[in-house]
Amino acid sequence: MRFTTYTKYRKGWLDALNLQALMEMLSEFLLDGGFAGGPHFHPYWGWSGLEDTSSLDALKQALLRALIESGQLTPEMIEELRGEGPGNPEVQQEIADLLDEIVNKMVEEGYITLDGKPSGMGGATGEVDGGGQVDDARKAASHVHFNLTRQGLDFLGYRALRNLLGSLGRSSIGAHETSVQATGVEADAGSKAYEFGDTLNLDIPETLKNAIARDGLQVPIDLDYKDLMVHQTDYRSSCATVLMLDISHSMVLYGEDRFSPAKKVALALSHLIHTEFPGDSLRVVTFGDRAEEIPLARLARAQVGPFHTNTAEGLEVARRLLRAQKKDMRQIIMITDGKPSAITLQGGRIYKNSAGLDRKILRATYREASACRRAGIPINVFMLANDPYLVRFVRQITKIARGKAYFTSTMTLGQYIMLDFLKRKRRAA
Repeated sequence: MRFTTYTKYRKGWLDALNLQALMEMLSEFLLDGGFAGGPHFHPYWGWSGLEDTSSLDALKQALLRALIESGQLTPEMIEELRGEGPGNPEVQQEIADLLDEIVNKMVEEGYITLDGKPSGMGGATGEVDGGGQVDDARKAASHVHFNLTRQGLDFLGYRALRNLLGSLGRSSIGAHETSVQATGVEADAGSKAYEFGDTLNLDIPETLKNAIARDGLQVPIDLDYKDLMVHQTDYRSSCATVLMLDISHSMVLYGEDRFSPAKKVALALSHLIHTEFPGDSLRVVTFGDRAEEIPLARLARAQVGPFHTNTAEGLEVARRLLRAQKKDMRQIIMITDGKPSAITLQGGRIYKNSAGLDRKILRATYREASACRRAGIPINVFMLANDPYLVRFVRQITKIARGKAYFTSTMTLGQYIMLDFLKRKRRAA
């Protein structure tokens, strides 16, 4: 990546900043939706939800870390940030102005929007303990919130997809191939006689050859309907996918954020489908105590909460969405790290039990998996844990729904999902 080191900050020099590289460095922060419901105390795992990751102040703190890690600040600036400098107010103000300009550029480039922007927006300067205007600006920035735009989401999805495909050793991607022959756009197979309803993608040499063989070489050439030949290509099937994301408490416990990588994979998959498989569709369903579909525009701010895992309702919502899709193939991709621990009873009441595998909850979950199988919808489960009882549960649910089970980690989740998606070569239903 190309970076610029600031010997002394001036506004005109900001044009040399590689904003896209900086956005990529911020991707983990930008996709960290935080913990739903604010501060929450658990008797075993302590406090969650204490940080506001959507505030302008939090964004500037993340920007500072990225600038320091990439070596784009002067030694004087770094000394001030570490509290080792002489407390130079001029340097502190340079840092504040630099952060303001970067945020403004992110807004101008269409990556983020700001809610409640105060007049005279100032920069937060990390651990700098200067007084006056800088402290006032930081306090004001804590009340301003930012949102990723659709363009920002597309960019993060593109970068995530590029990185994932690069790790797979792929230089290009294409549509889902099947063994069925059909007329199309690319001439990567033989020709066939034109039939009504075929795409009129003429194989001109073969068509002329038929006309000449019939009447001999004469000008003008008299073409007949029976002379027409069209190119064949592999039939490109369409697929409807529902991505189920677990938003239960365990996705951010045990010292590991498992939810942000899952969201990054979802954005990459969305960008892949949007750019390379325009006939496909992707819907996202989150499941905690309850399950619901969320639009892709809300994905970046989706949050884990103090929730149980209502896998059964997640499968029911996903199945209902897929039944409305008129596609050749339909599938559910489920990303989770725990056992089902909740179901929705009649009347909307939630039955919960996080102690072991509750038979009542398991029966309801398996019934939904069976309903998916009857609807012709396979369930591919990507499990982020490998406890023996979880292995048995995942294998059982994928056996029922005729899907696949993958036991992976946050480091390999994206590669597993992309390989599964790109290597499907099913015949269209």
